[in-house]
Amino acid sequence: MIVRPLVVCAGVFSLMFAGCSQVANLIPKTENQVQTQTANPEKQNQPSTPQLDVPYVPTPTEVVDAMLKVAKVGKKDVLYDLGSGDGRIPITAAKRFGTRGFGVDIDPERIKEANANAKKAGVSDRVKFAQQDLFKTDLSKASVITLYLLPRINLQLRPKLLKLKPGTRIVSHAFDMGDWKPDRVVNVKGTNVYFWTVPKTIPANLK
Repeated sequence: MIVRPLVVCAGVFSLMFAGCSQVANLIPKTENQVQTQTANPEKQNQPSTPQLDVPYVPTPTEVVDAMLKVAKVGKKDVLYDLGSGDGRIPITAAKRFGTRGFGVDIDPERIKEANANAKKAGVSDRVKFAQQDLFKTDLSKASVITLYLLPRINLQLRPKLLKLKPGTRIVSHAFDMGDWKPDRVVNVKGTNVYFWTVPKTIPANLK
């Protein structure tokens, strides 16, 4: 890529998908949906599947490698993957560099899969995943943030990212941050990886 609303947690081609990152929010029920449930009480207790803002599309391995490389991820880093999907980005970072990681996604199935993958990879002591809204996630402990979301989600998330500690590294698969010019752009088999460092002073055009 989340989800990751859209990270990574993990492309969308022509605004269709996002993220090993893939992020998502629950869509409020419409009046018709409420009426339908009331008319069919036997269905009310059945488990529901979250409606996702960003469909789940895994980030290719070579793109994961490029994202970790451009961010210079290391053992001392704490990596947050927004829209973490099957967890491949923080899991890879933990296996390769000993990085601590935390992934968030709105889809409980993805969280279940990611935790199982972390256990299988032997890094469940260093990587955790949680079902939650990335917009409500506390990112203050992160030194690296990875994303595979949609353009509009990136723009909605940008103000939150710019408030993080200066020097925090941010990497996005496939989509940029609008007027926030990236420090680097790496092309991986036709897909761009964007890299930013949170500045000490927010540029006037981004306020």
